[in-house]
Amino acid sequence: MVAKSCFLLFLSLVFFSFFTSASSLSITKSDLSALRQIKNSLTDVPSSSAAARFFSTWDFSAADPCTTFAGVTCFSSRVTVLSLGTGLSDSPGLAGTLSPAIAKLTELNQLILFSGIVTGPIPFRLGNLHNLKVISLTNNRLNGEIPAAIFNLPNLHTLDLSHNQLSGRIPAAIPASNHLKVLILSNNELFGNLPSTIWDQLLHLDFSNNHFTGTLPEKMPSELRYLSMSNNHLWGPIDGLESLSELSYLDLSMNRLSGPIPNSLFRPRITSMLLQRNNLSGGVPQSPPWSYGVGSTVDLSHNFLTGELTPALIGVETLFLNNNRLSGQVPEGYVQSVKSATMKTLYLQHNYVTGFPIEDGYVLPETTAVCLSYNCMASPPLGMAACPASAGDQPSRPAYQCAEFHNRSSSSLV
Repeated sequence: MVAKSCFLLFLSLVFFSFFTSASSLSITKSDLSALRQIKNSLTDVPSSSAAARFFSTWDFSAADPCTTFAGVTCFSSRVTVLSLGTGLSDSPGLAGTLSPAIAKLTELNQLILFSGIVTGPIPFRLGNLHNLKVISLTNNRLNGEIPAAIFNLPNLHTLDLSHNQLSGRIPAAIPASNHLKVLILSNNELFGNLPSTIWDQLLHLDFSNNHFTGTLPEKMPSELRYLSMSNNHLWGPIDGLESLSELSYLDLSMNRLSGPIPNSLFRPRITSMLLQRNNLSGGVPQSPPWSYGVGSTVDLSHNFLTGELTPALIGVETLFLNNNRLSGQVPEGYVQSVKSATMKTLYLQHNYVTGFPIEDGYVLPETTAVCLSYNCMASPPLGMAACPASAGDQPSRPAYQCAEFHNRSSSSLV
């Protein structure tokens, strides 16, 4: 009888211990199983720093993975945030592949992969995670195509897949109900034409350093604030930018874009306008001299801009107009901006400028750089010390080039 009672007590203790352990588990079995598969597909890149080893805290015997696993955040026993890697500057990151088991974390709303050497495709089943708001898988070696279903996620706000080896095309359209605001696909191997319309709801768009072709969309998101499509194979006019009244950063450099620059782009809200190394023509518009502010940069170099320089860009801090066909005398306002050091860089080399009204022997502020070499002046009034090596060592254009240019310009006005 005593033995039977002891046995029943033992069973009760075992049952109570099992029940207590199961009920205290802070994460569902399905999510825990998914995390185990995710860990099995990835590994820490060897590092001398213990803090850089991300998976050191992933102990599957722990009673509370939601509070002990680095990079894991839970709500109601479900994983809602998964950040893979430490993100520390001295961490080499993770290696391996992204497990399709990520798609089993059905309540996930943020998926982040920090810099490393993770390879392979993006699991296409991520397109089933309708709660996802942020996908950031940057600075790795992911390859293959971007799963089209990702662009259809109804709650996705930020998609950053930059600095990988992704290829293929992107969808021409996404549902109007989509909440996507930030789309960064830069530094990949994507190709094909741009969508005929860039998705209306976007605030931040970066397609730079890919292989996109064709023209800019006729319709751009009116609320777009950041636009970068530099270093692609785009051609044609940039008229579609006229409606971007909220734009503050623009980089379309190193393409084959042509035609005039819309007058509406010359306004102080755009603190960075990078249009260098295209085939843009026309002149700088007759806009008022706005104060673009500290840190402002306008780069229109290496194009085919013509005419005299107008006061429109007097308030820019860093201004590159070199390697164009600008002519005439530089307006006095630019000289005063240089003297006051509100304009810290002014590059006008390799144009047909005839004068820069500044006193002989004037010494620039130490924080200011002005280059006027290879223009139609007897010699650069401020010397060549501030010129970059790419400006060459010739202080002025040959006289015959200036004469021919002047004659062509005069005949075109007749």
